[in-house]
Amino acid sequence: MPLPSIERIPGGRAFASLSRRVRTLTVAGVLFVILFIVALVLPVPYVVLSPGPTYNTLGADPITPGQQVIVLGGKTANPTSGHLNMTTVRITNGSLSAFQALSAWLAGDEVVVPRTSIYPPGVSEKQQEKQDTQDFQVSQDSATAAALCELGYPKGFGVIDVVSGGPSDGVLQPGDQFVSVNGTPVTSRPALDAVLTKLQPGTKVPIVVNRGGKVANLQVTVGKPPAASHRSGGYLGVGPDTTCLAPFTVTIHLEQVGGPSAGLMFALGIIDKVGKDDLTKGRFIAGTGEITATGDVKPIGGIQLKMIAAKRKGATVFLAPAGNCGDVRKATPKGLKVVRVENLHGAVQDLLKIEKGEPVPSC
Repeated sequence: MPLPSIERIPGGRAFASLSRRVRTLTVAGVLFVILFIVALVLPVPYVVLSPGPTYNTLGADPITPGQQVIVLGGKTANPTSGHLNMTTVRITNGSLSAFQALSAWLAGDEVVVPRTSIYPPGVSEKQQEKQDTQDFQVSQDSATAAALCELGYPKGFGVIDVVSGGPSDGVLQPGDQFVSVNGTPVTSRPALDAVLTKLQPGTKVPIVVNRGGKVANLQVTVGKPPAASHRSGGYLGVGPDTTCLAPFTVTIHLEQVGGPSAGLMFALGIIDKVGKDDLTKGRFIAGTGEITATGDVKPIGGIQLKMIAAKRKGATVFLAPAGNCGDVRKATPKGLKVVRVENLHGAVQDLLKIEKGEPVPSC
């Protein structure tokens, strides 16, 4: 009896081979998709920079209601108008995925940079934040010194501030320039420390100062130095420095901000509150720039993002360090007038020129 015939499919061997190839490609495709998704969600060593908040140095600290950013002690501040806004860059760090980094890279107002460009190798986030806080404090001190010198206050070694309740409270004043302490000429911090080290707490010490162009003969009973100072001898309870000395104190209050780049705008804010000229005339002016105690303005990072932040907030004029002009060109938002600044004196003069409609330097 003949065996039943078996139906054959033409090309069956090729079909089987094709099926194996399809299965292989399908598996490979699925694995690729899985690996791609995993790669997108894995953290990458990058951070995202974007336009941060801006703060009006003539206004109030947004973190502390009712607290002005710039506070004068012993002097009434001028009424001010307009804005002198410092600008910032927001840093998005933490666990940044490849997908988030790619999305930021495609955005027009964000920049993706290696994490090591913000947090150097071997430096933790907390350590960098601490350094940024120190830089911010230095920028405030430099801004105050530069502003007071621009305002014409005399330069010398003297009292910047007096510790409330300290030995000199009610005797010495901010702006007092030291002439002598306990009969010894004092023209520097080391000279003052050398005199104080030889004194015993409780000793009444004669102090001669130049106050407002007149010589004042005073006496202070020195106290015991704070334990944190690790010093011996006597303690005056003042903050001494070699700078331009004014008969009032300047304190800057602004929380949750770090770095040195707010110096220029702080200095202009002080001048606007103390000087004879209204620098804004109601205009919205923003800017950035690290400042030295002598008034020189140094370049900073992230200026393109800061210009975007300023324009979004409503600024029409932006003060940019001359050293950043290469970064500013072709990156200036439409409608924002950029003024090139080399020093504090030039910035003040340029703001006055803008009010008069006169030309000012630009990048």
